[in-house]
Amino acid sequence: MKSILFVLTALGVFGLALWAYQENYRTQQVLKETQSLQHQIGAAQARLAVLQAEWAYLNRPDRLSELADLNFERLGLLPLRAEQFGRADQIAYAEDPDLPIADPIELQAITDTQALGEVQIP
Repeated sequence: MKSILFVLTALGVFGLALWAYQENYRTQQVLKETQSLQHQIGAAQARLAVLQAEWAYLNRPDRLSELADLNFERLGLLPLRAEQFGRADQIAYAEDPDLPIADPIELQAITDTQALGEVQIP
């Protein structure tokens, strides 16, 4: 009887050791994948920062005005005139829609004494 108990205990310890080894291996694999993803995210953020800096550099107003002046005839651009701009009072704003109220609820004024009378204090 004792020998069966020892064998079962040894098998249990062996099974738990195998399970712990597999979990440790899976954990290390997930950590490696996480580090790889973090490096990829860092590289993507660095590329994004470079692209944003390039975009800001290319969209400088002085550069764009020089390009517009150089290519004015080729692009068929027209000079800006004061008549092309409008005034704020000329803007047509959308009107608020009138939404019908299907079931109106009547509200009555509640005084402080009525409100206090409804409060239940345990």
